[in-house]
Amino acid sequence: MMMTTSSMGAMEALILNDIIKRLLDGGRVGGGRQVQLSELEIRQLCVEAKKVFLSQPNLLELHAPVKICGDIHGQYLDLLRIFECGGFPPTSTYLFLGDYVDRGKQSLETICLLLAYKIKYPNKIFLLRGNHEDAKVNRVYGFYDECKRRFNVRLWKIFTDCFNCLPIAAIIDEKILCMHGGLSPELNSLDQIRDMQRPTEIPDFGLLCDLLWSDPNPDIEGWGTSDRGVSCTFGADKLVEFLEKNDLDLICRAHQVVEDGYEFFAKRRLVTIFSAPNYCGEFDNAGALLSIDESLMCSFQILKPLELKGEAGAAKTLRPLPKKNLPNLFTGLLRVSSDESKAYNAVEIGISDAIKHSKSVSSPEADKSLCQVSYLVWQPYHKYHNTASASKPNGKRRVALPASG
Repeated sequence: MMMTTSSMGAMEALILNDIIKRLLDGGRVGGGRQVQLSELEIRQLCVEAKKVFLSQPNLLELHAPVKICGDIHGQYLDLLRIFECGGFPPTSTYLFLGDYVDRGKQSLETICLLLAYKIKYPNKIFLLRGNHEDAKVNRVYGFYDECKRRFNVRLWKIFTDCFNCLPIAAIIDEKILCMHGGLSPELNSLDQIRDMQRPTEIPDFGLLCDLLWSDPNPDIEGWGTSDRGVSCTFGADKLVEFLEKNDLDLICRAHQVVEDGYEFFAKRRLVTIFSAPNYCGEFDNAGALLSIDESLMCSFQILKPLELKGEAGAAKTLRPLPKKNLPNLFTGLLRVSSDESKAYNAVEIGISDAIKHSKSVSSPEADKSLCQVSYLVWQPYHKYHNTASASKPNGKRRVALPASG
């Protein structure tokens, strides 16, 4: 049974609403300010969220419309920017692809707000597990230290128990498969994901490890060795083979920082979403939010990298992402708004080269809020196309493709 506001158990609605209010207020008043939550409140969030996670399946079965977010990595103010862009729950349904903690300065605020929203709106916000929702990883990359500095190691262990209950993947309208990492040579059927046991730790190898760790590689065919030293990489041939075998249109995943916040692979059969702009405060990458409407039309909202201040208030010099890690995988057409008040009044421009964000349009509210957005519309690849109601002979909806594609 799905948990609702009226069945929250120990986490009473008034307490939960107060926690959410404090978290939101803390982000609006003084950027980067720590939000004062008690250890007991955070423990309650973890306990109640575990119940919700375990009441829902390993492979979430969702329906559009839905908004998809990639890595957040403790960048709490950017999480609030995402909600300002896409609408705060429950006005929109969200699917987060994992990696909520580590690296950023406010992992606790980030994960606490997401858990609070999950408890309050269990069927409007969905959280998948990332490779950093793992004690072996976040013990090293920041979350453990943040918990220990602000509270104690005991609280970190409570989070570990909660993370071990997170679902693994999601499928949207039977056509779009979402996970944090990627494919596995052990994955043949989606039933293998459905049959996994939770709670569980992430093993060092095997199916679950690959789903959270693997990466696409445009330079290989078949399966390859990962430079990460964990899991594997996969070529376009293995991706297409898996999609066709399982009657899927698209894989949506996160796990890799990409310059424009999103990046295509294998003629738009896979898209990587990364939602932490100015990653680690060192890079000038954008972040992205992927919106999928009822007809499976996809569009991107881009969170532009902000100008960060260094010492003495001077603008901080940000490093570009290494180009060798950013192969040109863009195909087709990009639609960019020509009118700030009409986000989807489209003008078509080619994207044979990487997108120049200077050509995109800022939100008219950019200077008044945390949100600076460019609106990009993308219609993913499939041979069944031409109309929003495109379908196969069996009547299933297909992800739409522009007639010019």
